[in-house]
Amino acid sequence: MEPRKTILTGTSTPQPLICLRPIAAADTYALRHAVLWPNKPPAYAQLPDDLSGHHFGAFVVSSKDDADDDDTVKVKDKGRDRDGNNEQSLGQQGELVSVISLFVDDASGAARFRKFATATPWQGKGVGSALMAYTIEAAAREGATTIWCDARQSALAFYQRFGMAGEGEPFFKEDVPYLRMSRPLP
Repeated sequence: MEPRKTILTGTSTPQPLICLRPIAAADTYALRHAVLWPNKPPAYAQLPDDLSGHHFGAFVVSSKDDADDDDTVKVKDKGRDRDGNNEQSLGQQGELVSVISLFVDDASGAARFRKFATATPWQGKGVGSALMAYTIEAAAREGATTIWCDARQSALAFYQRFGMAGEGEPFFKEDVPYLRMSRPLP
């Protein structure tokens, strides 16, 4: 099971805490659908290989009641394992605001992340960046030597901040332009 990580958003004013942790594939579907493909049927946001992936979520921790009592708030170590078994429901861990799915090919050493979605009100606030960094760390822990994605052209600058570079020519999925991006892992 991947470790949890709790972060503060923002710097000058009190901000909600964000908890990053593994989740079940099914817990990604609603946010994937709402953010990435809202005009498609909900099943369009599901992947055939979801059950073999690692799925991570960023949760807004709504109060100190959801976390330990010290100032470096940590969410209690309860949640879902890779197989989706849970000790607490998602609602008890705060609001799920960002999701990503990671697939590691042990034979090639390549890790691919897919279906990265952050709820619109939380975009541009560091939540997606924290989840991306968490996912890159998880890929490295799994033994991957590279990480890649098919990036929407509208998000290329975001991925470049993580050391990813474009490969090949742009292509389309439906009417959305994409570019393959990758980077080596330490």
